[in-house]
Amino acid sequence: MLKQYLEAGKVVGTQGLRGELRVQPWCDSAAFLCRFKRLYWRAGEEEILVKSARVHKNLALLKLEGVDTIEQADQLRNRILFINREDCQLAEGEYFIQDLIGMQVMDADSGCYYGRLTDVFQTGANDVYQVTDQDGKNYLLPSIPEVVIARDIQAGVMKIRPMRGIFDED
Repeated sequence: MLKQYLEAGKVVGTQGLRGELRVQPWCDSAAFLCRFKRLYWRAGEEEILVKSARVHKNLALLKLEGVDTIEQADQLRNRILFINREDCQLAEGEYFIQDLIGMQVMDADSGCYYGRLTDVFQTGANDVYQVTDQDGKNYLLPSIPEVVIARDIQAGVMKIRPMRGIFDED
């Protein structure tokens, strides 16, 4: 089952004296996080309105409603911000990393089980998926159309055609 509220970033500090927060984005980028007008604490239990947002280096600087002093902002340090998946539209072929983690990785042709997707590395050219088998051994798999044939987020299954040498011991 897909989570309704997704972890989007962590408050790592304050900016200035008027309650602005420095947020380390856990999503695509600080610019992506700055697009949201509503964020949430505690996995959606408490809605927060964003009064203003801007990018500073690799951080998002957020001014939240009700946070008007540096003291109020400092009390929010290390808290996790969430987004509601309904508040954003992903393009065809784009996925939330949190939805990919834990997927079963199967061979598209033989149905052979390779393991579970345990991490996603964003390298720039293409993502690289870490697949961990039942013995705990990790394999790296490029997320390219020739290798990743299908992703069924609802079923939690990814079908692949691995390149030679990825799972072979030779």
